Amino acid sequence: MRSVFNPFFDPEARFISLDPAIPRFHASLADYRPTPLHSLPGMARDLDLGGIFVKDESQRLGLNAFKVLGASWAAHRYFERNGGGADTLAAATDGNHGRAVAWAARQAGKRAVIYVPRHTVLARIAAIRAEGAKVVVVDGTFDDAVRQADEDSRANHWQVLSDTAYPGYMEIPAWIMEGYSTMFTEIDEQLADMRSRPPDVVMVQAGVGGLAGAAVRHFLGADREHRPVLVTVQSSEADGLVESASSTDGEPHATRRNQETMMAGLACGMPSLVAWPALKRGVTLFVSVEDRFAAEAMRRLYFPAVGDPRIISGEAGAAGLAGLMALCGAAEFADARDRLGISGSTSVLVVNSEGDTDPVNFAKVTGSGTGDRSVTD
Repeated sequence: MRSVFNPFFDPEARFISLDPAIPRFHASLADYRPTPLHSLPGMARDLDLGGIFVKDESQRLGLNAFKVLGASWAAHRYFERNGGGADTLAAATDGNHGRAVAWAARQAGKRAVIYVPRHTVLARIAAIRAEGAKVVVVDGTFDDAVRQADEDSRANHWQVLSDTAYPGYMEIPAWIMEGYSTMFTEIDEQLADMRSRPPDVVMVQAGVGGLAGAAVRHFLGADREHRPVLVTVQSSEADGLVESASSTDGEPHATRRNQETMMAGLACGMPSLVAWPALKRGVTLFVSVEDRFAAEAMRRLYFPAVGDPRIISGEAGAAGLAGLMALCGAAEFADARDRLGISGSTSVLVVNSEGDTDPVNFAKVTGSGTGDRSVTD
């Protein structure tokens, strides 16, 4: 596990507010409603914090994850600009983004081909297929799936709708990151309704960094008076942002680890080229945590402290809380905790980015079952 204070952090960084048309677009979708923002006073007491808020994305449009916000907005912009565009959308995914792209393609009457790495669990593949998509299992990592999706799309004249940016493919990932802004707009409104002050610290999980980039652009917006500390959380086995912040050149760097983590939604090697510039300027601390912290966070949300609601959280979904628990209790992070000034008055926001997208492992972690987690054909 590692914690790296960002040497490239710009305390004067301000970001232009995103288009208010984005939340209006999402509000126009059938069955749209804001996802819950929960207060966890019991857990806050247990961790000796002033407050914890959890944005629960497990209930987003029936897809069990936040990713549809980005995929739907990007698909809308693409089809609007291109007058219908390609007949097939393709994407690489660890699970949730692919399901969201398949959903967006189906809504538009288009075909979807989704590429997944070899260790993707059966339940996530089934969820993508249930949206009408073809699933291609790539014998490799997420980054291998990204390359295969790009190659096949060029050969077949499909449109890539992946959420990570790489040379020659930058615009659509930026749209996807924009789409996530609706979540944070909802949080502002919900905190105001609860008459709660804005959080002091925002913990956001990161794979390629799109969600974290959206958080930076929102909470460090030019028109905001309160600027919380932004912390990203990755798996110790897929810590490209930590690696990038540890570099001397300020450029994005891939993880040097094997990407084999229970937090499948974060099992990405290379940061997104459109997310890294915002993260480089706006994130204070980059941390990586072991799977055991994610498992414990899942259990603590499922078996809540007295007075707290039960929250169903998947492995990547619980990563923000896992990072917070590590900051509050792990010896490796004692210095980081002190430098951030985390205390009994600190208010923290975390995002539950997914529900039980791997029901078998969720049951195993929470003590109610076991099973095979992978697919190889």
